[in-house]
Amino acid sequence: MNPNKPAPEPGEDPIRAHVFDGIAEYDRRLPNWWLMTLYGGIVFAIIYWMATQHFNRSTDETRLAAELQRIEAEKIASSATALDTATLWKMSRNPVFVNAGRATYQSTCASCHGAALTGGIGPSLVDAVWLHGDSPDNVLTSVNEGVLTKGMPAWGPVFGGKKISEVVAFILSNHAAP
Repeated sequence: MNPNKPAPEPGEDPIRAHVFDGIAEYDRRLPNWWLMTLYGGIVFAIIYWMATQHFNRSTDETRLAAELQRIEAEKIASSATALDTATLWKMSRNPVFVNAGRATYQSTCASCHGAALTGGIGPSLVDAVWLHGDSPDNVLTSVNEGVLTKGMPAWGPVFGGKKISEVVAFILSNHAAP
């Protein structure tokens, strides 16, 4: 300590030995709430980094591929004013359409055609024999308008064009394009 500097009175905080521009600092400890906020922020940052970068299974490449597939699906959907064979085959190769169609198929069609599309009450949808035509247009018509003589209802009024095209894309995804 500086011998010329007076000692602090009892109960008063000591002053640091250095002085800058005539300003002296108290030698106090930071408050506990401030230190806990600082250390909590550091711990949170480490845990957040580990959760988002280290333990996250998806990579930038997989997220990019999924986003490109979603953009491609929107392009196909917006350009498809009339669903033709080529558009339905494109939709059947896009995972966005196929996954949406799978969900609709599992909730409504699987009870008759089976979860694996192998048939049950209704015919198999994965074999080479198609009862009502094997082109995507024929499949779309069968799903949309139904086959009342065989007991299949018309799903077009129930689901609408978008869901019907997704179901057809899912069915066609299990077949090879010509």
